[in-house]
Amino acid sequence: MADDEPGFEIDNSEPAAPGERLRAAREAKGMSIEDVASATRIPRNHLESIEDGDFAVLPGRTYAIGFSRSYAKAVGLNDDEIVNEVREQLGIEDPSERLRDGTIQTEDPTRLPSRGLVIGSIVAAVILLLGLFAFSRTFFNPGAGPDSLLAAEEDRMIAEEQAQAAATQSASQQPAADGPVVFTSTEEGMWVRFYDGVESNVLMESLMAEGESYTIPDTAEDPQMRTGRPDAFTITIGGQSVPRLAENDAVVSDVEVSAEALLARDGIGLPGEGSDAEGADRPPQSTGTGGVR
Repeated sequence: MADDEPGFEIDNSEPAAPGERLRAAREAKGMSIEDVASATRIPRNHLESIEDGDFAVLPGRTYAIGFSRSYAKAVGLNDDEIVNEVREQLGIEDPSERLRDGTIQTEDPTRLPSRGLVIGSIVAAVILLLGLFAFSRTFFNPGAGPDSLLAAEEDRMIAEEQAQAAATQSASQQPAADGPVVFTSTEEGMWVRFYDGVESNVLMESLMAEGESYTIPDTAEDPQMRTGRPDAFTITIGGQSVPRLAENDAVVSDVEVSAEALLARDGIGLPGEGSDAEGADRPPQSTGTGGVR
């Protein structure tokens, strides 16, 4: 019965060349060559060369292996089998070369940077890192750099300028030595005698009321004063306040009250030597001028 049936053969063979297998798989999936190029980022002309088995037009055997592997994955074939077939077609037997071939990237080699560009980029990166390191040392530790001496000199000059400005301001705030000297009583009935040189040459003697003032005459050559309450008078020279003669009550006499003598003091205190306690208990006596003595 078998002799009566017409004979036929079923061709189950697959394409032998790896490029043909890739083309057949692509067509079976209904993919165009553009679809594979988009999926693998491999230029169309390279894919067509692989399908035609024309690996010589590719940039090198390494790219032929890498492109073929990516093509196989895109169309669902076993990429290891395709790669092995491509290696056999290319005559690659060196295991180390096989290992290198399996790690190639699929980008177009014409888009890869040249060796000179890579080396230049590395040198630029090193220079940038060195610059950042130097900047960080100067920024976080200014004393470690050569500019520290200049910075110290600048700080010194600024300090001198500030000191000069402070001295100028302090001098401008000091009362003029030739300004009028004015005594003002801070309490009621404060007895005081102002005289020029000797007590017999009385300039003014009175029980001063609170708030009452007396200005030392400009004609007085050696103005002095005597009082039992040196703490009860405020003093101004040229309109500027100066420290009082004392903090507590005490009988004082022959106290120089010229502008120069008062300005020569350092804080509250008498410009001359100690107080004259003689006559401290002596009550004031009336003078012929209507004042008190």
